[in-house]
Amino acid sequence: MFSSFRRLCLLALSLTFVFLVEAKSSTGDSVLVVVDPKRQDSYSLFFDDLKDRGYDLTYRSPKAETPLVIEDDVANFAHVIVLSAAKNYGKDLTPQTVVELLNQKTNVLVALSPSQTALTSLASEFSLILPPPGSPLISYFPKRDEPPTLIPISVPAKSSPVLSKPIAPVWFSGVPQSLGLNPFIVPILKAPAESFAGELPSQGGSAEALVEATEKGGEGLWAGSSLGVVTGFQTANGGRITWLGGADMLTDELFQKQLPDGSKPGNADFAREVTAWTFQESLVLRIDKVEHHLVNATEPKEQYTINDNIEFAAYISKWNPKKGTWDPCACRKDIQLEFTMLDPFIRTALPPVPGQPGKYATTFRAPDRHGVYKFIVDYKRKGWSFLKSSTTVPVVPPRHDGYPRFLSAAWPYYIGAISTSVAFFLFSAIWLAGDAREAKKSKGSKAE
Repeated sequence: MFSSFRRLCLLALSLTFVFLVEAKSSTGDSVLVVVDPKRQDSYSLFFDDLKDRGYDLTYRSPKAETPLVIEDDVANFAHVIVLSAAKNYGKDLTPQTVVELLNQKTNVLVALSPSQTALTSLASEFSLILPPPGSPLISYFPKRDEPPTLIPISVPAKSSPVLSKPIAPVWFSGVPQSLGLNPFIVPILKAPAESFAGELPSQGGSAEALVEATEKGGEGLWAGSSLGVVTGFQTANGGRITWLGGADMLTDELFQKQLPDGSKPGNADFAREVTAWTFQESLVLRIDKVEHHLVNATEPKEQYTINDNIEFAAYISKWNPKKGTWDPCACRKDIQLEFTMLDPFIRTALPPVPGQPGKYATTFRAPDRHGVYKFIVDYKRKGWSFLKSSTTVPVVPPRHDGYPRFLSAAWPYYIGAISTSVAFFLFSAIWLAGDAREAKKSKGSKAE
């Protein structure tokens, strides 16, 4: 009996540990991994971490055609990881396929390579400009025994909303990206200030070429912290894609390789944070419902009257990957509400309501111009999933019996009308009375 009780306790503890460790994506747990079978074991620690977090991994070689990425115009997986830098992939894995996956809110993680690949040309569609082929990121600082293409990169605190905690420097080997001005880009990790992209001296590169590029500036210079090595992108409909400058930063070797100062690298923690954002575990919001009604009322109206005092409320929740549930969220302080008719007539803050988690509400007075308006919540912040809500409602003039009997602003007109009427009455009375006296005088003179 004691042994059975002990087994039950151990089972409960193990289940508790599983629930504490496992994290769930808001869009699904199926993952397709495109990787060279010869290098699959090199990423065992990375894959094991994904499995421990509850993901179901399916492996496929780059040139294989099964399992299909998209079948009957429907994505077969919730997430896709491309770690192989092959020149050619299967027929169903093309740049157009990646775009279609994002349109279906399937998240993608792509590892780039200094060599030209089938997906390299797709980076420019996401406002990422890659250096010429064969130009890896190079840095000779800090002084170390490793080659200059294997670089320890510091991860500044709060450098990106994707990174939720401090992370030790990470090992990186790959190609940088020059970031465009697209507002959907989410920078995650920048290149060191002293680094540059170019050919190694052993491969034909020279210091003179770098100096010449520095003097010219422009596209010929690939250097400095303006370059990104890991960059995210979130589409307008909510799909996420992350571009890794190199797949080597996910290998077991760099997960365990000590930094120049002898400390443990942050590659494992960094990979966990990046995949959590890419697979929509973190920074995921949604609007559950919206409400609008008159102040001090509870039922919504089909239409409002000009100058009505209106109360609008939105209920927002945040995905909890530990529980796999949507929890009320009061963490955003910069949400706005627009009341628009073509152009915004009213733009006001939509703050969280104290004591009511997840509820954001505000009150305002309807414009004094009738028409068809929209309540619009359009929230876009880097790293966070976008919130979009639009509710149409007409605003009409008051009915004929909806106006007050007397208007305070019209008293000058009332006084003018009354004074005119009194003056006309007095004038008529005086005029008529004057005619009567003249008639009496004329009769008296004739009698004499």
